[in-house]
Amino acid sequence: MIMGQKLVVILPAYNAEKTLAKTYAEIPMDIVDEVVLVDDHSTDRTAEVGRALGIRHVLVHPQNRGYGGNQKTCYRKALELDADIVVMLHPDYQYTPRLIESMAYLAAHKVYPVVIGSRILGKGALQGGMPLYKYIFNRMLTLTQNFLMGQKLSEYHTGYRLFTADVLRNISFEKNSDDFVFDNEMLAQICYRGYSIGEVSCPTRYFDEASSINFRRSMIYGLGVLRVALQYRFQKWGLLNFSIFE
Repeated sequence: MIMGQKLVVILPAYNAEKTLAKTYAEIPMDIVDEVVLVDDHSTDRTAEVGRALGIRHVLVHPQNRGYGGNQKTCYRKALELDADIVVMLHPDYQYTPRLIESMAYLAAHKVYPVVIGSRILGKGALQGGMPLYKYIFNRMLTLTQNFLMGQKLSEYHTGYRLFTADVLRNISFEKNSDDFVFDNEMLAQICYRGYSIGEVSCPTRYFDEASSINFRRSMIYGLGVLRVALQYRFQKWGLLNFSIFE
């Protein structure tokens, strides 16, 4: 519990056998009530490692549903567990779990209902080994998204996010993509609903076992991100309607 509110950490996992234990070891269990691990049909022992660590809620998809599909299962389970605050953390040890407490206090004190761990605030991204082309890609996409969506976020592409249960219940995340653009659709829905978003500077690590998408998938993702930002703008102007904003 954190200030009387139930805190659930969700771990959307795919082939995280080598990094799951290190990630789990840094989760502040003195304030975290439950941890949910969803294994998206990994080809390694991710689920077995999770159970061995003592994670009570380990769910395994019988077939791969994609990054967005994995998160949908995570959020449904967190709400089923009556979470008040939900932190989504990649179990690949790219982001430090030691920021969970800081992020959660912002929500528990009702400062922000949404908090993201930003790799761009400060110098964490490049110092942590983010490839230069990914950094430039990130900055260009974020600049365009901020312009189209009227926001001032430092980035939209982090895998470290906090949501209150109220936010999750009031956006249609089930209508979002099952692929990587899911994250951006969620933020577009949140902005459309008028929720404020806080940011915490987060150091990051890039290494062989950390999850990443290749250049081709990055290009597909980038086009999807631009599509979502344009949909948001057209919806705001009242020119078109998109189901994710219903």
